[in-house]
Amino acid sequence: MSDKDQKQSYSDAALMDKLAAQAKKAGKVLVLLVLQLYYALHNPQTPKWAKTVIMGALAYFIVPFDAVPDLIPGIGYTDDLGTLSAAVALLTFYIDEKVKAQAETKLRKWFD
Repeated sequence: MSDKDQKQSYSDAALMDKLAAQAKKAGKVLVLLVLQLYYALHNPQTPKWAKTVIMGALAYFIVPFDAVPDLIPGIGYTDDLGTLSAAVALLTFYIDEKVKAQAETKLRKWFD
């Protein structure tokens, strides 16, 4: 996916719309990964190359037509989970304690 395609597929509004609609179905683990990437994306300390990786992973989550369609019960988010996990592993240096705290706070608001 090119930078241009990622920017067209990713938007904060589209991400938050999908999370709001699918958070319970997607589960806490997946939502936490999305939130960690989201807050890392908005961290001024995160370099451009890392933000490009993040936008690609989040765009994959947003787009409903991917390797395993999200609507398939039980397995619909497994490919998203793999993509998001790989991005978090690659960018672990940029997912600092502040980013983790922001993600945990938002997660608690949605799931508690």
